[in-house]
Amino acid sequence: MEMNKLLYFITIIEEKTYTAAAEKLLISQPSLSAAIKKLEKEVGLPLLDRSKKGVQLTKVGKLLYEEAKRLVLHHEQVSNEMIRLKKEGPLKLSIGIIESSKVWFPRVLTQLKLEHENVFIKLLEVLSLQDVEHSLYNFEVDLAITNQYVNHKHIETIPLYDEKLVALLPYDHKLERKNFITVRDLQDENFIISEKGFQTREDILKAFSKSGVRPNIHFEIGRLETACDLVEEGLGISVVPENYVKHIQHRAIRYKRIHDPNVMRTVYLIYDKKRYNSPIVMRTIELITNNFKTIHHSKSL
Repeated sequence: MEMNKLLYFITIIEEKTYTAAAEKLLISQPSLSAAIKKLEKEVGLPLLDRSKKGVQLTKVGKLLYEEAKRLVLHHEQVSNEMIRLKKEGPLKLSIGIIESSKVWFPRVLTQLKLEHENVFIKLLEVLSLQDVEHSLYNFEVDLAITNQYVNHKHIETIPLYDEKLVALLPYDHKLERKNFITVRDLQDENFIISEKGFQTREDILKAFSKSGVRPNIHFEIGRLETACDLVEEGLGISVVPENYVKHIQHRAIRYKRIHDPNVMRTVYLIYDKKRYNSPIVMRTIELITNNFKTIHHSKSL
């Protein structure tokens, strides 16, 4: 399949009409229509349902659209990388991160900048599973640090470390005075939890379920920072990654470790192993994995 035909096909779907697509592609409408018919002939099946009003995809068309979009994006990325190498322009890197990774990730960035002084780094917070998958599949990030396990044949998922989840309490809360707390101690508290789609939510609910209790959920939030704000105001308690509380500056907040082996989560490094990954991407992956190899080795000594 020719790349320009795939591009024409994608543009028709996204612009919704042949007229708008032809204008965007700077070609005539008859030429565009002829290219799509040639593509259908090459595939051997209809891609557009012409019995319906407007641009409607067949089942085969939907499948080709998703794969064609990835191919075109991949082609553009490789082409841009070749142009960059030819011109020796600045290196670029886009990384998805979760909030708790801020406690260690700057060390990796420092090492990367020492090796590649001119690299331009874009950091995006990709929190929910939908965020992670969308950012990878649409080439918005080169790699991501996440607590989401992405089950896809094209995605390489590397476990980095397990981190404990801790109870976040308002200042002078009654639980702060206990020597240790359990999940059962949290069951009657006004609970602040991540919204649906976040793996941390699932980890917390699973821990509660195994202890035979149900959290008294009063607030659902999208960011750990919001949970901290609500706890600081005395509106409830929350459970957050221990690494995250190491860098927050809220003075009216305390945290307690929870004596329960189920209250933890796994953090992963993920990237698309089927796309072209530049040397700077692969070096970043190496720096991240080596960082945790070093930590695990030092702990075992």
